[in-house]
Amino acid sequence: MSERELFVASADVLSLGQAMKDDLSALLDPEHGFAPRMRRLCRDQIQELEDQNAPAEDIEILHLEENTWSLLQAILPARKTELPPTPSARELLATNPYTPPSTLAQAVMNSSPLLQELVVVREWLQDTAPSPPHPEATTGYWKFTKHNVLQGMRSGNSYRDGLVKELDPDAPNRDGGRALASDDASYEKSLLQALYGCVRAGRLEEAVELCRRAHQPWRASSILGSRLFRWPAISTEPGEDDAMDDESWSGNRNRKLWKKTCVHAALNNTLSDQERLLYAALAPSPLAATILKSACRTWEDHLWVQVSIICEEKESLELGRMGAGFWEGEGEPVTTSEQEQEEWENEVFESLSTLKDVAVVEGPSAEHAFHHSQLHIILNRTDSLLNGFAGGLSDEQFNKDTFEYSQLCRFFAHFCLFLQMIDIPTPPLATQVILEAYLQVLADAEQRQLIAMYAGALGDNAIERYAAFLVSLQLSADISERRLALTQANEHGLDMHRVAIVAAERTIGTAFEHLPEPKGPLPSIIALPQPLGEAESFLLRSIEWTTFSEETYQTALEQTNVILRYFLGVGRVQAALSLLDKLPAGLANISEPEERATEYLHYRQFFVIWETLERVVEQHGQHVPGMGKDEKTQWLGQYRTSIDQAFEQVTKLLTTEWLVSDVEQMAGDRRRRDLIRIRQIFIPEIIIRLHFTLVNSRQWIPENLKRALELVNIIADSRYKLYEDFVNADGRRLGEYLGAVREAFVAGLEKGGSDPFRPITGGYQ
Repeated sequence: MSERELFVASADVLSLGQAMKDDLSALLDPEHGFAPRMRRLCRDQIQELEDQNAPAEDIEILHLEENTWSLLQAILPARKTELPPTPSARELLATNPYTPPSTLAQAVMNSSPLLQELVVVREWLQDTAPSPPHPEATTGYWKFTKHNVLQGMRSGNSYRDGLVKELDPDAPNRDGGRALASDDASYEKSLLQALYGCVRAGRLEEAVELCRRAHQPWRASSILGSRLFRWPAISTEPGEDDAMDDESWSGNRNRKLWKKTCVHAALNNTLSDQERLLYAALAPSPLAATILKSACRTWEDHLWVQVSIICEEKESLELGRMGAGFWEGEGEPVTTSEQEQEEWENEVFESLSTLKDVAVVEGPSAEHAFHHSQLHIILNRTDSLLNGFAGGLSDEQFNKDTFEYSQLCRFFAHFCLFLQMIDIPTPPLATQVILEAYLQVLADAEQRQLIAMYAGALGDNAIERYAAFLVSLQLSADISERRLALTQANEHGLDMHRVAIVAAERTIGTAFEHLPEPKGPLPSIIALPQPLGEAESFLLRSIEWTTFSEETYQTALEQTNVILRYFLGVGRVQAALSLLDKLPAGLANISEPEERATEYLHYRQFFVIWETLERVVEQHGQHVPGMGKDEKTQWLGQYRTSIDQAFEQVTKLLTTEWLVSDVEQMAGDRRRRDLIRIRQIFIPEIIIRLHFTLVNSRQWIPENLKRALELVNIIADSRYKLYEDFVNADGRRLGEYLGAVREAFVAGLEKGGSDPFRPITGGYQ
């Protein structure tokens, strides 16, 4: 699957997990739980990348994530599941002094949650270890050395210099440093390396089989000595009732002695490095820690060494304190106090904490984000982990253009949500930062359909964040895509109407950040309209968010007024008209609050007038000389009707308090100042346009000249104070209108006579 498909598949797992969030056992199921499903996604992606010969670094990232999900599945069930009480090791011994060490060791582990987790971590490290290499098959035990020994015996103790004279396993350690034949020595080295690899991977049976195939059964026995003595037939361990009929025993009855011998062998400088390493791995001990650490190449190797030593030492310590047991006990029993247990736990945390910066030879460093995560998960410091990663995001410590960044954001986002699903609290602020980073990753990957699901997990900030995503769509999404994105908010538990309102508010705010404020000189209305800029289009389309549903019409009405005030305040009439085309008819039916509803109706009243005046101009241009009588009659009828409508509409607007009264009172809020500006732009404009419309139509409709001159009475009427709208020096001045009126009086004399008032008295026909 591609990276985008991985995002979708991860969202599917999250959706499935959220559907069963009330079923803890299902979420933590070892096969079908949340973490195993995420682990399988990583495995599938790794397989595909390997088939595509993808960069090794990308594959390594997914391997680390896969292992981290495995770790979570290994550890979290024990932390979230309360197991039934089990008898302590001392109680088992008191009931049955013949209780085998394996049963006692299990009881010791059950009594310490930390030890139990460390054993699980050790098993996880073994399961995720690389497969051990297998040496080539051999046809016999040290066959080249054996041939030399037999040859020497036949020739009367004449042996090759430097080669052993005997074939017992300890022969290379005697005889003054004699060695095996080179081929046998090479095979022995590769065998020991393979055996160590098997022990590192927890594959003891495989190691035993390798020894048998190498004709070294004695070495197989030494490896099997690591197993604790177990005898179900005499054990009172709970859960072993089915094994009571098994009379056989297994394991090492003298494991304490065996362990001491292994440690001694690991410290024996006469043995080969590979041999010492094998025995150190079989019986991890602080005494042999240096030997084990010398073989560590990866960070996981260092962790395995540390955890193995801790587990082995704690188990040996507690079993040794059991006192006189039948199998290996001796001395008086000693009880581990709570203080001692607490001190041991602190020592464990301190010991593991040293791995945060340990040097490695191969693979990702200890500081790698996933190794850092694994260590904090083991130490149960998830809050610190999430806060640290969120801090790195905030400080921009990651390169956002890398594959690693997107995968880390994906992992941590799902990690946060997984913890929340199983009722493990996460730091709110860190969770918000991480989820927002992942939302941006999804947005950059054009996975818009997934945004709502993750935004819904932001809690109190979910609406704001999803609204921010909707705003980020800008002009790239058409109205149907916007509607779908808004609907998805509802599908994931978000208040769709609140999201729409916040998205519209943010869009308007963002647009205004890039638009000039409507102030200063009044714009020219005569100039040809310019195409809308990106910010203007963004502002225009902001109204879409609140017009999808009637529930948000109130907000849509308020925002419509804001947008119209801006466009009209900068003289962009066509942009304002475009906004009207996007509005639902239901907005005009809103009556409350009255001030808002009235302002909107005043705008619609203005646009009706504007379109009527535009239609008159268009019809005026349709007259051509030589028109037929019927055609001219039809044209004149339409022309007259339009002019009559314009006159009626304009006079109605002029004789009412359109938008605002008392224009001279400039004091007030921003809204009032904007409304006054709009009046000063458009009241003079429609007066002068109507005047010229009436005057220019006089040759076909003579009475219009009288109407043009009567319009002066309305302008001069102190009740309406229309002359105040002409006072702005940057707009149409009153003198311009009075000049047009004077020309109208002159036009009244064009048919003869000297009475300038003849058009008013009805003499102009």
